[in-house]
Amino acid sequence: MNDITIWIQPFIAAFIGWFTTWLAFYMLFNPRKPIHIFGLTIQGIFPKRQHIFAAKLGKVVANELLHFEDIAGQIKDPAQLEAVMPDIEQHVNTFLNEKLKEKLPVISMFVGQGMLDKVKEGLMEEIRVMLPEVIGKYADNLSAKMDVEKMVTEKVSNFSSDKLEEILSAVMKKEFRFVEAICGVFGFIIGVLQLALTLLHFR
Repeated sequence: MNDITIWIQPFIAAFIGWFTTWLAFYMLFNPRKPIHIFGLTIQGIFPKRQHIFAAKLGKVVANELLHFEDIAGQIKDPAQLEAVMPDIEQHVNTFLNEKLKEKLPVISMFVGQGMLDKVKEGLMEEIRVMLPEVIGKYADNLSAKMDVEKMVTEKVSNFSSDKLEEILSAVMKKEFRFVEAICGVFGFIIGVLQLALTLLHFR
């Protein structure tokens, strides 16, 4: 019973548990390019199935996560349109009080501030009426032309393997490390049980 290999069984089992899990995660992304060995093709899961992954992700995003009708509704929301009115009014002010004098100096000489204020008031009223209609048509046209599923699929398909690994690792790196540690712990526990059974056998 002095054989050291018996006593290090828990540590060997812990290493095997950790290493096999690490290898499984490693092979999610590696090898980047196919390697042919004895008629077998070895390649990382994501690089090998990137186009399938991209297509399914595009479908999920388009059907479950991102509905353009919801975005269009936000764009056409009266409260959102009203929020941009101060910026529009500022541009109108700048045009009437500064740019008009530069572009039409003769006319500006005969137009007083009172008249400019009335012109501004009329313009702002017209813009308030016109803006929802214009934005609504723009949003509807964009909704008809934009294919979210196709956009996401093309973007993900064109990612380099390094970029894809960087994105997924940034999201799940801690979880990967946690699972590796848990598998190492389970391996150690199994090794302890094996050691106990071995000791009982030799009694």
